Amino acid sequence: MGEIPELLYYIGFANLLGFVLMGVDKKRAKNNEWRIPERTLWGVSILGGAIGSFIGMRVFRHKTKHNSFRIGIPFIIIVHVVLYGYFFMS
Repeated sequence: MGEIPELLYYIGFANLLGFVLMGVDKKRAKNNEWRIPERTLWGVSILGGAIGSFIGMRVFRHKTKHNSFRIGIPFIIIVHVVLYGYFFMS
């Protein structure tokens, strides 16, 4: 007891990465620079960074007009919450 499971470190890192990638991609979009592929944004979200990506979408107002992101990211969050709940309850 008292130790933070490694999974929480992973979740924290993935969410921080999702948040940062949304900010970087928004900045690059504004500057007409090379963009982060949507596949990468989705991959980070699916692999545990959905909450950070969602917060990044709101903070940076990025990908908010794309229905796939507007609906898909919250859906992934729900799936993750269910999975995390199952993992931590067992």
